[in-house]
Amino acid sequence: MRAPALFLLLGLAAAAQDFSEVKVERVATGYRFTEGPVWSREGFVLFSDVPDNRIVKLTPPAATSTFRDGSGAANGNTFDSKGNLYTCEGANHRITRTDIKGKVETVASQFEGKPFTAPNDIVVSKDGHIYFTDPAFGNQADSKQIPFFGVYHVTPKGDVSAVSRLQTRPNGIALSPNGRVLYVANSDERNIRAYDVDRSGTASNERVVITGIEGVPDGIKVDEKGNIYVTCRGVAIYSSAGKLIRMIEMPETPANCAFGDADLQSLYVTARTSLYRIRLNVKGAIQY
Repeated sequence: MRAPALFLLLGLAAAAQDFSEVKVERVATGYRFTEGPVWSREGFVLFSDVPDNRIVKLTPPAATSTFRDGSGAANGNTFDSKGNLYTCEGANHRITRTDIKGKVETVASQFEGKPFTAPNDIVVSKDGHIYFTDPAFGNQADSKQIPFFGVYHVTPKGDVSAVSRLQTRPNGIALSPNGRVLYVANSDERNIRAYDVDRSGTASNERVVITGIEGVPDGIKVDEKGNIYVTCRGVAIYSSAGKLIRMIEMPETPANCAFGDADLQSLYVTARTSLYRIRLNVKGAIQY
């Protein structure tokens, strides 16, 4: 699918890293519900069209094709340092890894003998530690067997542990530029939690670092300066200290975002029926 670019000039007051004036460009549209964008070092963006059960590939500026049909209602996606794709397959209750040859294998599908509910978003550290969230939205709760909403850690050896056992729903997940802080959005509490990550990959010291988010926080990403990008009512940009820098208004309510393009200075945003691109003056912090 291709669509004419839609440019929306936004001119709010200048702030840190000069977010004063940005353009929101629609680069693809016609989908049912977009999620899970991720930039490939090979020069393309992948994102999920969840209800249509597929992963879409966009090669800039606007050429799209189907990357995978029958994706298991794929939601969040990310890459590791070796170029493997990791996907949260909500309908299949699992995390998968797709190698560069296209072979798909299950990384994790259960905790303490019970299947995950609907893995939602995922991040992989440079040294191969996997972190993902497992909430339940809508009828996903009908299959829930684990008595909490989890934030999970999978070691490079495949051992699975719970970083946090919540009664409210975690959603987006991201790592700080140095990989030593794990951030998790909580959609019910409308806040962002943080955890310290030690050299073994263990995450601890849970705390709330951002509160009062406008709208429901979903996907999150971090730039090289440590600023945190939260998809909510729009795209809210916070400093690492939790101060709101600005809100980027969007034509549709956003669900997730990812830095991309060769210079990593474009923010790709999935929002309902479309994929958008926002050029920035700061690079994204990408673990892979």
